[in-house]
Amino acid sequence: MDIDTTDNVWFTAGTNPAGPIRLFLFPFAGGNASTFLPWQDLLGPRLELRVAQLPGRGARLFDPPIRQLDELVAQLTRAVASLSDRPFVFFGHSLGALLAFEVTRQLRRAGRPGPMSLWVSGAEGPRTRMARRRLHALADAELIEALREYNGTPPEMLDNQEMMELLLPGLRADFALHECYSYRAEPPLDLPIHVLLGDADPYVEADRAAGWSWETSQPLRRHCYPGDHFFLYPHQRSITVLLAEAAAPSMTGHGWPGPDARPS
Repeated sequence: MDIDTTDNVWFTAGTNPAGPIRLFLFPFAGGNASTFLPWQDLLGPRLELRVAQLPGRGARLFDPPIRQLDELVAQLTRAVASLSDRPFVFFGHSLGALLAFEVTRQLRRAGRPGPMSLWVSGAEGPRTRMARRRLHALADAELIEALREYNGTPPEMLDNQEMMELLLPGLRADFALHECYSYRAEPPLDLPIHVLLGDADPYVEADRAAGWSWETSQPLRRHCYPGDHFFLYPHQRSITVLLAEAAAPSMTGHGWPGPDARPS
């Protein structure tokens, strides 16, 4: 499949092109750049936000979705490599956490610069995760009802039949990527991994999320927030402050908060 990998197609830019550190953000299943671009105003001057815009959603709604993880990771890796002229970090939520992790490993395989740190939100560890449902195989009406349970899609959108007919192919592709993921063992990454969790997330078990410790040679950093799977919505200010502080030049060591940090 011949898909354009230019940065303005794969990563929508925020409004701070002069930021000395890039934050590549990988959304959840069905998420698009417009959901996260408002974070730019909260991140401060040191971070330039780049949000992954996958085919089949947002500005790329009519592009064919990609259902094969290796193909998607390869495309994203090439796009990141074209934007690796300054230090960068990765942040991903749910499916986005898996994508950020696999792109990090693909960059390492290719001998390319990787992120300074990896932030994984609302996601169990790649080798300890458990796919509990097969949402990508549900009939349309059942899939829409399942999305209501996740509490991440506005009800007015779910009730709009014409809109959902356009969105469901991309959603199915995302859920297929997430639910059919197969872990491949590799040496741990030599970078900090931050795990962000909602304390009432019905889809992420804390013990399985601790499995991210297998993927780094450094101590795992954990950040727990009140809320369900989409805890990042009510806590976006706390999360962006955490990211901005991590990028501050006054931070010691690797420049990242210590283990077991909790929001104030």
